[in-house]
Amino acid sequence: MMSPGSTGAERADAVVVGAGHNGLVAANLLADAGWDVLVLEATAVPGGAVRSAEVTAPGYLSDLYSSFYPLGYASPVLRGLDLARYGLTWRHAPDVLAHLFPDDRAAVLNRNPEITAASLETFAPGDGDRWLAAYQEWRQVADPMLELITTPFPPVRGGVSLLGRLRVGGTLRLARRLVLPVRRLGEELFTGAGGPALLAGCALHTDLSTEDAGSGVYAWLLAMLGQQIGWPVPAGGAQKITDALVARLTDRGGRILYGARVDRVLIARGRAVGVRTDGGALWRARRAVLADVPAPALYLDLVGAAALPPRLVADLEHFRWDGSTLKVDWALSAPMPWSNRQLATVGTIHLGADLGGLTGYAATLARGELPTDPFLLVGQMSVADPSHSPPGTESLWSYTHLPFRQHWRAEDIIAHVERMETVLESAAPGFRGLVLGRHVAGPADLEEANPSLVGGAIGGGTAAPYQQLFLRPIPGLGRADTPVDRLFLASSSAHPGGGVHGAPGANAARAALARDRALTGGAYHRAVATAHRAIYR
Repeated sequence: MMSPGSTGAERADAVVVGAGHNGLVAANLLADAGWDVLVLEATAVPGGAVRSAEVTAPGYLSDLYSSFYPLGYASPVLRGLDLARYGLTWRHAPDVLAHLFPDDRAAVLNRNPEITAASLETFAPGDGDRWLAAYQEWRQVADPMLELITTPFPPVRGGVSLLGRLRVGGTLRLARRLVLPVRRLGEELFTGAGGPALLAGCALHTDLSTEDAGSGVYAWLLAMLGQQIGWPVPAGGAQKITDALVARLTDRGGRILYGARVDRVLIARGRAVGVRTDGGALWRARRAVLADVPAPALYLDLVGAAALPPRLVADLEHFRWDGSTLKVDWALSAPMPWSNRQLATVGTIHLGADLGGLTGYAATLARGELPTDPFLLVGQMSVADPSHSPPGTESLWSYTHLPFRQHWRAEDIIAHVERMETVLESAAPGFRGLVLGRHVAGPADLEEANPSLVGGAIGGGTAAPYQQLFLRPIPGLGRADTPVDRLFLASSSAHPGGGVHGAPGANAARAALARDRALTGGAYHRAVATAHRAIYR
């Protein structure tokens, strides 16, 4: 392993700050282009929020942060890296998703559209056919939609493809759907309670409420991907995604240095020329610096306000984080004893509220309060991938949203874990008696293990429309470029935001390559610099 700064400044074509999945994607794409790439990771391990470990009991594997990856499985970015060659394989639970109502009814999504339709039909006659119709609409736009959300803004090719398929009228109707609140979307698509609840629970994977503009598009995307491809998990845990990315990078000569916390981006004549790590070691970048860190950390901590346009610094005061997160993992001696046995074969379960309850839950969070009856997202990892625990047992996790705070009292976290377990015990009497081990990761724990999860926020910033597209992370280009030449934002704070799909890292790598091209680099830089001057002057 190389020692930082042992013979003066180490050099590479590109220095990537952070070995989260976006940083590793960016590093891989640059290595594919023949660049010498060095990744500097502050912690002792790679992966960021894509990691696994035994933290509850021996033999029980837990995905420590993210889990279930419809976007990762469908992502053109990750698919293009051919990670199967490096050991990544996927597993599916028999049923994809269920929303459990307080009265113990469940709406169940299965990869067979007819099975999903039959479940929704039990809530209202005709809702099964309405689901099938909505799914056919999705199939018509799925490929250009995925391209649209995983390429730099403006997404010209994806937009043109959508226009060609839908014509003007259909494109306008799609645009309307993309800004609908999920409650309104559910009301327009279904007459019963099952379909709207499935959608609303998906929307609450973000920090948006059921009434927020734009919440419908997240719900529609996740639900329809679940119908089309499922919500798969890597066989052997989330760590397998990271392991494949690392193996692919090192196979191409890329280097990763751990325990190397960057504290400054080095700038000369308006251009990023390298970084400095704690202790004063210097790392020179001949072509680019890419940062897989949150936008406020890059701009305010690593670059510094003095090197930035005052307007950009002022805009960062309005940057909004997504909510804090509390995640708990359990080792269970037997499968979950659900009262509704339909849930025994489901990978991901939403429970704790109907649609009205979800609205109230989100309103409580918006007021900065802790819900007394939290809405839970639950994962049955052994149902999806039996290798997560011994036969006849279950590796279970649940997370719930909290109001965003960077400091939490331990007693508040402990009390909320008790509320979470009460919700689980109500839906699965006897749950508590099966617990062999438990691991609690509150907001402070999440941030300590992964500094990019500021205050336990897992999305790199809010999913609200006012911080998306060309407004992410602040009003600007919606691209990876920054006002500092050859410095690129490669984290989920950049378009298209959170989720394990690799798009921010890929977009940053593409931008770095475009800037560096001998024939077009100068024109590219002048165009970006002109745009930034117009925005931030």
